[in-house]
Amino acid sequence: MTSEATRGLALDFASQIAPAGCIDIRRFFGGSALVRNGAQFGFVMKGTLYLRVDEAMRAEFEADGSEPFSYRAAGREVTVRRYYAVPAHVIDDPALLHSYAERALHATPTPGHRLSDTILAVTSFG
Repeated sequence: MTSEATRGLALDFASQIAPAGCIDIRRFFGGSALVRNGAQFGFVMKGTLYLRVDEAMRAEFEADGSEPFSYRAAGREVTVRRYYAVPAHVIDDPALLHSYAERALHATPTPGHRLSDTILAVTSFG
């Protein structure tokens, strides 16, 4: 899939997830990143949409048979368990795709803040 075709697919997914202009599409290695408010919550690579997952989403995606993003580097397979391929039934259901995209955005740390910082900020000590 060409980079232009990948960008087109990313734009199509973005239009299904949010109103026009709410999601930026940026070049991301050989694919296209989906970014909102500076936070990359997903990407399209080789025709597949991947979303950032939390533990609950990871379990749901694995139960649906989805795989984490992986690539080959320096002669070995690298698996990135923070991003999973979106199951076909989610892509086919616009409301469900929107819901998962929102969950992915919530699971994504914002620029300048690690997700662990956010979790610590809402933890009570007393």
